[in-house]
Amino acid sequence: MNFNAKEQIKSLTALKGLNITKLADLLTAKTGRKYSLNSLSKRINRGTITYNEVMQIADLLEFDVNYISRI
Repeated sequence: MNFNAKEQIKSLTALKGLNITKLADLLTAKTGRKYSLNSLSKRINRGTITYNEVMQIADLLEFDVNYISRI
């Protein structure tokens, strides 16, 4: 399985009719930590976004993350 957080986050954001700027604003409101378009984009593009941030994004976009056993 090829996990590419950048593509997944951008696709899911687009499905909800949002852009990364709006996502950064929503994350700021949810966490109290300042997220800007620039800082969030760089973290996503570099692959340095944390698991916790990915889970917060999934929650904001109203998606669940599920783990499925391969065996």
